[in-house]
Amino acid sequence: MEGDELRQELPDQGRGTEAWDRLSVYACLSAPERLEYVAVMRVFCGTLLADLAVPDVLAKLAQAGSPGNPAAGLDAETLTARLEQLVRWGNLLRSTHTVRASSITEYQRSRSRYQLSKLGERVQRDADEVLAGADAAREVSSELLTLVDRGLREIAAMAAAPGGVDPQQALEKISTLFVQFAEFAESVRDFYAYLGQVLARYDLDGAEYQGFKELLLDYVEAITEDVSFRAPRIATHLRVVWPHLPTLLGRIDAHAAGLGALSDALPETRVQRSRGRDLADWEGLRDWFADADGHGSQVDQLRDATLRALQSLLANAKRMLRSASGEMSRRKDLLRLAAWFDAAEPEEAHDIAVAAFGLYGARHMGVAPDPDLSVPAYVSWWTGPVVDVPVALRERGSRAPRGRAAAVEDHGEQKHRLMEAAREQAAARHAAAAELRSASGRFEQVKLGSAAMRLLLELLTTALGNAQLHKGDTGAGAFLLDGAQVSDADLGIRLTAWRTPGRHTLLRSVDGDLTADDLTLVVESAAKPAAEEASA
Repeated sequence: MEGDELRQELPDQGRGTEAWDRLSVYACLSAPERLEYVAVMRVFCGTLLADLAVPDVLAKLAQAGSPGNPAAGLDAETLTARLEQLVRWGNLLRSTHTVRASSITEYQRSRSRYQLSKLGERVQRDADEVLAGADAAREVSSELLTLVDRGLREIAAMAAAPGGVDPQQALEKISTLFVQFAEFAESVRDFYAYLGQVLARYDLDGAEYQGFKELLLDYVEAITEDVSFRAPRIATHLRVVWPHLPTLLGRIDAHAAGLGALSDALPETRVQRSRGRDLADWEGLRDWFADADGHGSQVDQLRDATLRALQSLLANAKRMLRSASGEMSRRKDLLRLAAWFDAAEPEEAHDIAVAAFGLYGARHMGVAPDPDLSVPAYVSWWTGPVVDVPVALRERGSRAPRGRAAAVEDHGEQKHRLMEAAREQAAARHAAAAELRSASGRFEQVKLGSAAMRLLLELLTTALGNAQLHKGDTGAGAFLLDGAQVSDADLGIRLTAWRTPGRHTLLRSVDGDLTADDLTLVVESAAKPAAEEASA
């Protein structure tokens, strides 16, 4: 069977794991006899805690049989094989009930009895739900959002009331709250999944586009506005309830332990609590309406999804405007053509391609053969005569004739302009350096030019970057600049800076004035010896 083949394909370390045992339950939905398995599982899902034998299942299949149902014509032997396979997959379990029979024949028919497993019932229920309404547009239960808001407000009031909360009353309200929230969240997911499926189409006609436009502009906008209005209020109620949750859930567990006591008595038994009994359920509720972890809430995702839906609607509107101007969408025509190709024989497919696209079968590379040699069009290039292909076409794919190489472009004029610009820039920097050397010691009296001021600030920035701060001996807050100096050999200039408390050096220029506090600046020629510089 298919499930056994899949099990054999798994690596040795993956066999027998719990994950594999659970996923094997889905094998009945992908097997070739999937319709028969679904019909058999529906028989078992229609009963509660009932074990059925082969004759019982046959009778129920015949009673619920419908025209076209392949399970209605199953015989006992085939049905037994199907039931045994469902047992191996985990959808069914063998019953341990005692068989009471009045004859050997009845015992032989009833000795193998089967009952539904939990995983099998869950998978069949989900499969029936998908088959029943997979393509339907589910209405969003927006009225439940109001009930969620009201329920949280009541729970917040009960939690903050003096004397604590009544555990039974709190349990009822919490269970009702999470049932309403789960139904609302599920309806939102289903509706937006359907909306995305529809808006992904690019073949909407005018009537369909008009209907979906009204749907988006009215229905989706109403949903988004309602959620945006209720979400801040629900988030506020959750912030009020949150500090009281551990105490509240503890009192509810002490009042009504439920199946939680079973997990304490039998640690190996897993218990799935009802919604709202665990703190994780409340965290999921909070993440839906508030951004608690910095990744955005479901409300934010809802707004983004609505925006993307509107963008898809505008894209369809643009396509329809283009089609109105003559640029019709050919999607339907291409789908019909693809269906013709799929159903055609090889020779017919060639004829369809010629008729649709004007594409004939490849025969030659497009190079004219010897004019004296006549080659029919039906001759394949596999067996046809060899044609000499030029090197340019074979290596570069170019059919243009190749002639003399073009002359190398002369860049002399461009180089001359660049050299002139560089000389002018160097001359301007030398002039600025000379202006700084002449103004050293009397910066307050001289107004520097723009180029000289830019050079002075450039040198000062570099000098301060090369300097090191050392704490002085005169006081706790005094610092000395050591090595605040920079030289430019090309310009023949050196700038030295000292930290002088109380000294204010004013640098004036045509672009503005700059005051350097507690700083003394000296600009000298770079050719001066170090001894003369120190004495200065």
